[in-house]
Amino acid sequence: MRIEHTLALRADTRRPIRILIVGAGGTGSAISMGLPYLDQALRVWGRFAGLDVILMDADTISETNCIRQPFSVSDIGQNKATVLINRINLFWGTSWRAEPRNFDGLTFERIQDTSVDFLIGCVDSRAARSVIAQSLAKANNRCAYWLDLGNNASSGQFVLGQPLNGRNRRKSERLRTVAELYEEIADADAGEDPIPSCSAIEALERQEPFINQVLATSALSMLARLLRYGKIAHHGGFFNATTGKMAALPVDPELWRKTRRRSRKMRTNLPAR
Repeated sequence: MRIEHTLALRADTRRPIRILIVGAGGTGSAISMGLPYLDQALRVWGRFAGLDVILMDADTISETNCIRQPFSVSDIGQNKATVLINRINLFWGTSWRAEPRNFDGLTFERIQDTSVDFLIGCVDSRAARSVIAQSLAKANNRCAYWLDLGNNASSGQFVLGQPLNGRNRRKSERLRTVAELYEEIADADAGEDPIPSCSAIEALERQEPFINQVLATSALSMLARLLRYGKIAHHGGFFNATTGKMAALPVDPELWRKTRRRSRKMRTNLPAR
């Protein structure tokens, strides 16, 4: 039986969708550069008054970043979020904002908005995901959706969920978040994968080109369908660059239960660090 998720936001042409992007690296920059197209489409469809976006990242641009990310040599040393947002605003005429700092437990209070519609997480560590998960689960937080994107050398995933907080009720059809389905992905005590190399050659060896763009485009396509039609039958996907296959994550409470049981079993069997 096909199960669909219904958009938890009321279509209102008087207000924009509020989005907070955490991370302006390979995937975060791809998401940021793609969102203006969704902004324009929403206005044409008459669903919402476009998008209101905040991009957050404390990192500065290095020479290696110019290989896989939309930065040039002249950008080296500048803040990633600031450079990207300035470019987008100049080209598209938007008024989006950059926050040149890392996400932490007080971020929502700092930006004076605990009711963002979508938090799009493009972080590369379990510790960073853990902070996001804990912040979104606070009783006073009213973020509607958490879209998480992540990847390794040749594969990656994107998962859209509804954090259990002041905005989303505890109900069977609530979209489970990536941290609920795959607990190890936000387990700060599990250690981290090797960080990208400072060498451009080694960095390309450790990660296939275009993984970030494939994940970002697929995630944005899913968001576009949700915001245009008000419903989706899948809330994520998994891409493997080696096989070229993309597997959808269907909206299925029974699958969620099985996935969580399997995830917990795997964590139990992992050797202690």
